[in-house]
Amino acid sequence: RLEQNKFFIKKMVVKYARMFKNVFGSGFLVRTAHVILTWVITLILFLHDTDLRKQEETGELTLPVLFVLLVLVSVLLYFAVSLMDPGFVLSDDCDLQFTLGIAEETQDMIPQTTKSIRPRRCGHCLVQQPMRSKHCQTCQHCVRRYDHHCPWIENCIGERNHRWFVLYLAVQLVVLLWGLYMAWSGFSHAPTWQLWLRTNGVLLGAAAVVAVLSLTVLLLLGSHLYLVSLNTTTWEFMSRHRISYLKHCGVDENPFDRGTLRNLWGFFCVWEPVVWEHVYFKQGNDPI
Repeated sequence: RLEQNKFFIKKMVVKYARMFKNVFGSGFLVRTAHVILTWVITLILFLHDTDLRKQEETGELTLPVLFVLLVLVSVLLYFAVSLMDPGFVLSDDCDLQFTLGIAEETQDMIPQTTKSIRPRRCGHCLVQQPMRSKHCQTCQHCVRRYDHHCPWIENCIGERNHRWFVLYLAVQLVVLLWGLYMAWSGFSHAPTWQLWLRTNGVLLGAAAVVAVLSLTVLLLLGSHLYLVSLNTTTWEFMSRHRISYLKHCGVDENPFDRGTLRNLWGFFCVWEPVVWEHVYFKQGNDPI
């Protein structure tokens, strides 16, 4: 019991130290730029003659307030995903058991050698990697159910924050499309192109940025939902020929696929850690 308490304290210290490093580390400029760009574009939409400003001037505050709240939610989700532990593999053996909340007797159920798949030890941080984990060269840690390292949020996308990342993309897409519509409503008529550009130049620039971001987020959201429906990750999809537990599988074979509905349910609604060795070896698909 004492050892468990010591490990829990150690884990919390490491967690908050890493969070502090995330806030003021290399991603500080990226996060600051994201927040500034978000609120500058929001301010532009309210300063020009858009539907948001018209409703604000007439006292109809429902949609303007809802828009600002949605922008605020998107910013909060951005920071949550950016600063969240994506599922770092903190240490080896018994520490890993406590991290996952897996009892010792359950660990014994995981097959050690089947299908010529042997437990892997990371060559960088020297921990035994659970299945579907990968070492991130940027974060300098192994990440459970590694998807990719996202430079936009300056954090890895892994087991713990992947669903929040998808939720953030969905909210951000709604904000961007709504903002694009509001920008379109704010363009004013002018007799010449020169006068039109002079009048609408700032709003046009904001609309162009929002349009590019909307397309980017739409493609990201669509690709992640597609991969989630197959229960695969970006890393596994792009590099399956180099991954030890996938390279022997057929082109259309995915050992983690449990059907589209079960894949989506497990991704969005099941919060407990999953022992992917159980799914892979078909000896138990339920999370523990």
